Amino acid sequence: MTDAASPLSPLAGGASAHVDPFCAQRLPPPEQWPVLTGIERYPERLNAAWDLLATGRARPDAVAYRRGDDAWTYGELDDRVRRLAALLAGEGLVPGNRVLIRGFNSPETAAAILACLHAGLVAVPTMPLLRAHELGAIAGRAEPAVVLTETRLRAEVDTMVSGMGADVGVPTPQVRAWGEPAFDAAWAAAEPMAEPVATAATDVALLLFTSGTTGVPKAACQLHRDILAICDTVGDAIYQLGPDDVVTGTPPLAFAYGFGAFCAFPLRAGACTVLLEQAGPDALLDAIERHRATVVFTAPTAYRALTPLAAGRDLSSLRYGASAGETLPAPTYEAFRAATGVELLDGIGSTELLHVFLSNQIGNTRPGSTGIDVPGYRCRVVDDDGTEVGPDEIGHLEVQGPTGCLYLDDERQTVYVRDGWNRTGDLYTRDAEGWFWYQSRADDLIVTAGYNVAGPEVEAALLAHPAVAECAVIGVPDPQRGMVIKAFVVPAAGHEPGDELAHALQDHAKATIAPFKYPRAVEFREALPKTGTGKIQRFVLRQEELDRQSAGA
Repeated sequence: MTDAASPLSPLAGGASAHVDPFCAQRLPPPEQWPVLTGIERYPERLNAAWDLLATGRARPDAVAYRRGDDAWTYGELDDRVRRLAALLAGEGLVPGNRVLIRGFNSPETAAAILACLHAGLVAVPTMPLLRAHELGAIAGRAEPAVVLTETRLRAEVDTMVSGMGADVGVPTPQVRAWGEPAFDAAWAAAEPMAEPVATAATDVALLLFTSGTTGVPKAACQLHRDILAICDTVGDAIYQLGPDDVVTGTPPLAFAYGFGAFCAFPLRAGACTVLLEQAGPDALLDAIERHRATVVFTAPTAYRALTPLAAGRDLSSLRYGASAGETLPAPTYEAFRAATGVELLDGIGSTELLHVFLSNQIGNTRPGSTGIDVPGYRCRVVDDDGTEVGPDEIGHLEVQGPTGCLYLDDERQTVYVRDGWNRTGDLYTRDAEGWFWYQSRADDLIVTAGYNVAGPEVEAALLAHPAVAECAVIGVPDPQRGMVIKAFVVPAAGHEPGDELAHALQDHAKATIAPFKYPRAVEFREALPKTGTGKIQRFVLRQEELDRQSAGA
């Protein structure tokens, strides 16, 4: 690997390759870091993109990605990654600069992420469903020098960039779009960057944004070492991919779950990944049948939808299905296995730790349980003070391993990391045999159909509508989606509550924030429950919904 400039790194592990120290200067102070275990196996300098493609470089004619009838071999992927890395460097970007990436699940999106890592840049993948102001909030935190986007998704990017001009102190990024002839020609003509930038293992490679519970975006910093660590733990021990595997599924590449499933794990193994832009149940079943997929990654919602459609489908190629994003109920597991004969590996991970740290295992599953510790991680259940509780007692889930929470310049670091442990925000029990059982979230985060949604963000969108005087948003248990988003709305004077207004508010939410965040249920109230100081009591609304469901209302 070639060396870029090497200023002293504020991290343990030697010199940084980042000429732009933006991320390093915004990492938490060392005393706020979680305890990291098993990291001594990694050399001081490594480049994750280079290592992920090592197996593929030895088999250049093997297919890395399929999209419909289009196929990219490992040789072609490696070539395109190196050419894009060179193109970005040739435009004046230096190691440590951030690049915001906006694309569907496609080979180009994967190549864009890998090219950034190859060039020592920091990739900032984003969901294709996000609106301009949501992208703007991310750009305001990450300060990207360039936005790489698919041309079909450029409109929201251009709207975001035009709005950034008014923000003092926030640089306006350049926009480059694949699918536009000039950029595609420049990409194809660039002289490939022969070797990657010699990044430190502790240089930041990815910024993955999660809204958490407040609606204010948090950026989880992922180091080059972290990407290899998830391959060496959950990848090797749980998913066990090999060169003959064919992987497909639904999570976006911008999600930690999707990045691991469709970029890190299969590339490290030299496997083939079938990427789906529109991943509805029928399209997913078609892809499994057509390409003889051996592994599918998706969420419990999708498995519920696939189960009644599986009759008459040939799913015999599947070795297993991986599930994450929300808890997998036992009835969903049992129904899918009865319909297909395929076992499901339920697990829990987080953006902060990059992937799954607790999981069921091939040939060792318990329906309804999230599983046992992934080798390389240690999980425990503790009370509010951090004292480990006994078997079957409810407490907070905490984790330690080779990856951990490193928020970018965010005071919430001390909320997630306590006494060296990552506290996930989930309430669990652990039985006497060491199996973990999900109970609930410990905060107001709504987990619906595998998506994390912050209630305050949905409230802010609704409050922007003139018909809304007050509102509160909660998650309501739902057998199909895990939870659904429900809004309690006090109409403004002159606006009549009813179905027409409810539909108008839902349409407004879809147009204002990512469509998966809109409230699927709207209930009008004359007033909302509040404390004596005027704070809305959302827990009262949640309890009312639970009581209503218990009563069968």
